[in-house]
Amino acid sequence: MTFRLIEAEKAEHSISRLCSVLGVSRVGFYAWRRRPPSARALRDAELERLIAAVFAESRETYGAPRVHAELGARGVRVGKKRIARLMRALEFEGVSRRGKRRRTTTPDPAASPAPDLVKRRFAAERPDQLWLADITYLPTYEGWLFLAVVMDVCSRKIVGWAMREDLKSELVVDALGMAVARRRPRAGLVHHSDRGSQYTSLAFGRTLRESGLVASMGRRGDAYDNAPVESVISTIKNELVHRSRFTTRDQARLAVFDYIETFYNPRRLHSSLGNRSPDDYERSKLSSEPAAVA
Repeated sequence: MTFRLIEAEKAEHSISRLCSVLGVSRVGFYAWRRRPPSARALRDAELERLIAAVFAESRETYGAPRVHAELGARGVRVGKKRIARLMRALEFEGVSRRGKRRRTTTPDPAASPAPDLVKRRFAAERPDQLWLADITYLPTYEGWLFLAVVMDVCSRKIVGWAMREDLKSELVVDALGMAVARRRPRAGLVHHSDRGSQYTSLAFGRTLRESGLVASMGRRGDAYDNAPVESVISTIKNELVHRSRFTTRDQARLAVFDYIETFYNPRRLHSSLGNRSPDDYERSKLSSEPAAVA
């Protein structure tokens, strides 16, 4: 470490002075410079290249745990602490969760909310048994762009989404419509949301009934009653919105599409899924199910 410090500072100070201050000999320093890199140093250099590739592929969002999981999936055996040390040396920092949400939930006092059928039991044995829904916002120089998402609890996949310039009920109707058209779920699937006026609207209730879905709503003002989709919203905000500056709403729309469809669903690792992406997890669930008897 001492010789590395001298090597780093030799452009600013003479080697003789640095060796004198640090209490080492010039002979020892020059011998260290001629010495070939150790096996550990060579391995660190190789790992730094691999870490840099994974970090770039994650859109610079992964911290050490997910980088460790991704390298493990590629057959690279390395400790998590070593990865954390190398990431610090490379000045790579994953995205953390910060900040508070803008309020997008406005209850309609005249509407009757659906009962809470979930009661914080956020579990499903297979896809398309329980969906969670929520709304967030993206700031642009043109004004707000609102995003509604529908998430499958089993796989954490965003199965439907929609964007509008306002918070009218069409926002959540369109997100649900995408989810139903893509997934074609069986009747009886539970759709759980907060008690916002968009979800208690007549248009949304009619869409649920026509699709054969069952409405469920958490208590007013309690994020824990919809925690998994709140987590997904937080991920989108931290990994995309907080790291971007959108000039136009169209620019924001394109960025959201790209994030969800080319990164979040097919590639982003989730610790709750055993460090697999939603698409990979769904494939594994479907492949493990017994074949239907004709």
